[in-house]
Amino acid sequence: MLDWLRAVDRTSTWTASVCTGSLLLASAGLLTGRRATSYWTALDRLSAFGVTPTPERVVFDGKYVTAAGVSSGIDMALALTARIADETAAQTAQLGIEYDPQPSFAAGSPRTAPPEIVAALRAWHAQNPSEG
Repeated sequence: MLDWLRAVDRTSTWTASVCTGSLLLASAGLLTGRRATSYWTALDRLSAFGVTPTPERVVFDGKYVTAAGVSSGIDMALALTARIADETAAQTAQLGIEYDPQPSFAAGSPRTAPPEIVAALRAWHAQNPSEG
């Protein structure tokens, strides 16, 4: 798979990943020396591949675009739409999928979630590393 990623990257306009997919791009050597994001419990693992981890939801670095968790993939798709087409196209797509996040809780990031929830989920991921 890493060879395939390197091969398609040679001719791609954009190379993008969502969630821990950035670890695959990093493993392929495509993000070396770049900024990238990943799922919050995996973010620090990017450093081992020479990548500068950043906790942003979407990170653009050259033709490489990484999105943090699964839901930030929608943010990435809209940001790419704005860059490839224009903001009107992105807004049209946003309305088309009725993407209007209004969470009842401020727990969508380890920076805003209650510490006990962050600790519990971090512990769960430590026990279940292949689950996310």
